[in-house]
Amino acid sequence: MLLGVCNVIVLSKKVFQRILRAYATKLFARLPKGGTGIVAAATGTDGQIKTSDRDERVICYIVNTAEYCHKTSGELAENVSKIIDSQFIDRVDMSEVQDEFSAVITKALMTLVHGLETKFDVEIAAMTRVLWGTLESVGDQSEYVNGINSILSTSIPVLGSLLSPIYFQFFLDKLAASLGPRFYLNIYKCKHISETGAQQMLLDTQAVKKILLDIPSLGRQTSGAASYSKFVSREMSKAEALLKVILSPVDSVGDTYRALLPEGTTLEFQRILELKGLKKSDQQSILDDFNKHRSGITQPSVAPAQLPAAPTASAAPATTNFASAGATASREDVLTRAAALGRGAATTGFKRFLALTEAAKDRKDGPFRKLFSP
Repeated sequence: MLLGVCNVIVLSKKVFQRILRAYATKLFARLPKGGTGIVAAATGTDGQIKTSDRDERVICYIVNTAEYCHKTSGELAENVSKIIDSQFIDRVDMSEVQDEFSAVITKALMTLVHGLETKFDVEIAAMTRVLWGTLESVGDQSEYVNGINSILSTSIPVLGSLLSPIYFQFFLDKLAASLGPRFYLNIYKCKHISETGAQQMLLDTQAVKKILLDIPSLGRQTSGAASYSKFVSREMSKAEALLKVILSPVDSVGDTYRALLPEGTTLEFQRILELKGLKKSDQQSILDDFNKHRSGITQPSVAPAQLPAAPTASAAPATTNFASAGATASREDVLTRAAALGRGAATTGFKRFLALTEAAKDRKDGPFRKLFSP
């Protein structure tokens, strides 16, 4: 009798698994695919996923359906386990099927992110076409920023209303991880950036950061918003720091770069010099000095207090202390100068920029806080 029950259980399990896996495959197939083929490669759209407003709704429905199937398949296994003999419980396992639906959910959410990324392509490209080197004054936020805001204002409320909090949070994290670094790297793709251009781009950066920070409330889901906001602020601060470096005087640009972007590379620094409009001949001496300072910092200095004190060598620690204090003062001086960059513009737009940065005064993330101090 028990053997017969066991056979029925195993057979039923296989039938459910086969049907549910087939359904997961069907859901996966409904997701929008990236462009492929010769035309896609020639137009630079190979692999890009284009999603309409309707596509975004369908993707959310797929997420919800896969979530329901994941939950109910687990409940099915749990309920069957309660009514059969204990020796057969280990044969009632739907974890592999649940993994199938989890994969569908993950793929669907990433498709949403990639779809929005593609929508931003036009605005990101428009940012690089602005004549940043010839701007005469700082005005309101640029049109490409308005475009980004329009895209998010259309999509986010729908996604927030259809996705559960946990999946909406996953979507937000992936979106922020994409847009923040992409915006930062896009600055390097621009041509010459004048002081006025850098001030305008700094205003735009603040505006984009505010747009991203408003996404949780725009989607009417604020659970997990604190960690998301911290991540967005950190990523967009890199773009702010980069523009501060571009705004810095030529004679201190190396010091400012090392202070604000300590993990930056020589290649990126050279690109900054090009963005500032420096000729190749003028760049070399600055690059040589920059590389000399980078190679000179090989190991952290040892604090005098960690060494055994000797009465006859008391002068040595004192000298080391003063040197350390001098280095700290130098770094603080660089950061203070960086904080003052661009404040001379007396336009309505730049006053708006200063208003936007007021919210950053209470930040606690180390040297970047000084960038926005009065």
